[in-house]
Amino acid sequence: MQFSIVITTYNRLAFLKRAIETSLAQSYPCEVVVIDDCSSDETQAYVENLQQQLMAEGNSRLIYHRNASNSGHSASMNAGVKWASGDWIKPLDDDDYLHPNCIRQMWHAIQKNPSAVICSCQADQVTPEGHPLHRTPRAGPGKAFVIPQEDIHYGMLLEIVPFGTPVQVAFKRSAFLEVGGWDSQFDGNCDDIDSWIKISQLGDAIFLNKCLAYRTMWDGALNQKLSLRKRLETNILMKKKIYDCVSPQYQENIPKLNHVISYLRLHWAAVAFKQKQFKEVLPILSLSMFCFPAWELLVRAIIFRQSPWLSRPGWFREHPFRLPSEPLFSNLKKSASHPVKLEASRYSLQLQQSWVEFKKRQWKTSWILGRSAIVKLLQSPISYHFSSRWNIRKIPLYQQANANAMLLEDIYDILQKKYQSDIPDLKILQHYLHLRWSWAALRQGKVCTSVRIAFPAVLNRRAWQTWLKIVRLQHQQERQNSVRRRLIDSLKDPHSES
Repeated sequence: MQFSIVITTYNRLAFLKRAIETSLAQSYPCEVVVIDDCSSDETQAYVENLQQQLMAEGNSRLIYHRNASNSGHSASMNAGVKWASGDWIKPLDDDDYLHPNCIRQMWHAIQKNPSAVICSCQADQVTPEGHPLHRTPRAGPGKAFVIPQEDIHYGMLLEIVPFGTPVQVAFKRSAFLEVGGWDSQFDGNCDDIDSWIKISQLGDAIFLNKCLAYRTMWDGALNQKLSLRKRLETNILMKKKIYDCVSPQYQENIPKLNHVISYLRLHWAAVAFKQKQFKEVLPILSLSMFCFPAWELLVRAIIFRQSPWLSRPGWFREHPFRLPSEPLFSNLKKSASHPVKLEASRYSLQLQQSWVEFKKRQWKTSWILGRSAIVKLLQSPISYHFSSRWNIRKIPLYQQANANAMLLEDIYDILQKKYQSDIPDLKILQHYLHLRWSWAALRQGKVCTSVRIAFPAVLNRRAWQTWLKIVRLQHQQERQNSVRRRLIDSLKDPHSES
């Protein structure tokens, strides 16, 4: 058995039934281990009865274990991993549940990346009735984003690698056992995050840009029973652990630890205000309200959550978060450099696309694209030279091609939320764009530029198929428009032309 789902439960039979049902209904069959932390309700009778029914049908995938005493969340998970036989473990709290293809999609990505030790995905936060509230943002390009081991902790520190709660994550069993499992001193409060920090020191990570899990938000959740100050203290401790694990190649580019801690205080003060716990706001804030770099980190974190297209190829190597101690316009003299021109063209194209969507009366899409482009232009030194020095036509074609491919990520993210799996893979569409730009360069007689743009897109068969399909649709549209124009002309009153 390659995968085991470990469900920890305590006196939540109503939720547990859904968790077990979605686990057994996975399109990729796997073992389901239920660890009962000595529940006092009907949990034991229900699970044992279900286990017997399945065994009578020849299905022995459901395993049940009851703790001798109430041991806590962490101890229950550790026991579940020991009982499990799978090479990979998918932890699941009893009040959460999975998409039918969760295990299949994760296993497919893991097989392609054998060096991975941890895998995460997008998840929907839902009400107890299953109504969606919020979805975790995308992380990186394409459907599956591989994060090299040396990049993981840098991404976790700046919150651009959202491993998240157990419902989102799967991990390699051997790595879990090697780091000692979940630490009971953090029971129910970052015991999972503490484990992700340690496991990710042993290999690469994978993030799937697909919603494959559902996390129930309700007052009875384990972390909701803890005070905000306690959660803040544990969060700070986790950041300190992550800070110590950041690869040496990023040490010169990460914010100072005290600035990160101040940022956390700002974040949790905002949570306290949102939850109307006004007495907690000022004690949590402390002196962090006077820390400008902390405010900058908070703003950038908010922008990232609203504009997940910031996660793109080469994101980690570009160090997009400047040092808080660095002057805001220190790079003005370098404004003609290669990456900045590329960013300028990208924002220009994004604004153009926003106007196109506006003319189509797609108000929401137009607003999302236009707002993020304007915000980034105002934030960067690009805005100082944009109107006077840069003309999109003066930017080399291969840079415009790359900017178009990046812009496609913005549009793709919006379309994916609306149409889910009805659109092609992002990488195929980006290769298709490179083919179109390569053809444009060839028509202008720029053979070397055409070849530079074309590779490796020219080797992608599905990109060529997409291009041919779009050309065919364009011809059909042109014929239909031609017919419409002739029909309109024939219906016009000849006397009205005078």
